[in-house]
Amino acid sequence: MFARLADGNAARKGAIEGQRTLLGRTMHGIDYDEIHDEIVVPQQFGQAILVFKGSARGEEAPIRVIQGPKTLLTAMDRLAVDQHNNEIFVPEGDRILVFDRTASGNVAPKRILGPGPGFTEAGALAIDHVRNLLIVGASLRNGPEGASSQLAIFDRTASGAAMPKRVISGVNARLGDPGNMRVYPEGGLIFVAQQAGYIGVWGVEDSGETPPRFTVGGPNGILKKPRGLDIDPVHNAVIVSDKELNAVLTYEMPQIFKPRSSADQQR
Repeated sequence: MFARLADGNAARKGAIEGQRTLLGRTMHGIDYDEIHDEIVVPQQFGQAILVFKGSARGEEAPIRVIQGPKTLLTAMDRLAVDQHNNEIFVPEGDRILVFDRTASGNVAPKRILGPGPGFTEAGALAIDHVRNLLIVGASLRNGPEGASSQLAIFDRTASGAAMPKRVISGVNARLGDPGNMRVYPEGGLIFVAQQAGYIGVWGVEDSGETPPRFTVGGPNGILKKPRGLDIDPVHNAVIVSDKELNAVLTYEMPQIFKPRSSADQQR
């Protein structure tokens, strides 16, 4: 943990670390539940979801662990918490597993989206609680060469073989291997880490080969391999961690963080 305004070679304010935490080597998509002050972490090697108090520091054990054969967790890399509807979403290849936020132990998902014809290789997702939407970053099944990545937008409670309401994909969409994602409901925007070295921003009403409405940090900017992503609308900030730079970068983007009218969202 660092101070919000930390810069340069700043000292950290704290960390969660050590054997009792059950953390593994790689955590590609942690999420923070602001309402309940909890940090939610995927543990890929242990096939588990770890939940910590927001105040946890040092070698503090998680307060809840979802793990076991009933969970169907196998190789998850990221997750997202819907703190408003008390659910945890986990992308698992051709399925999305959904758990109660307070679930613990060897529990089955409350619902499962997929397998179906809509997507495969789901790797990231985000929830728009205002519009009740689930946005999945995945690959098109049998998609064209060089344009197989997609943002598939579903009803939040979709399950089984449900089809997406709309899909953003295609060469002109410039959507390549979507990484971590965030949604800004007040502006109707989807932020997606792009392995090409920038953050792309699309509208929740976009579809087809719609290019990003905004880009942050590139392309051809300072970002090299963006991985972690968060947004701080109160301070007009997009926060990105970069694997190659080994750094956390904060961009001030007031032009993005302003409430948008319905007409703006359709443009």
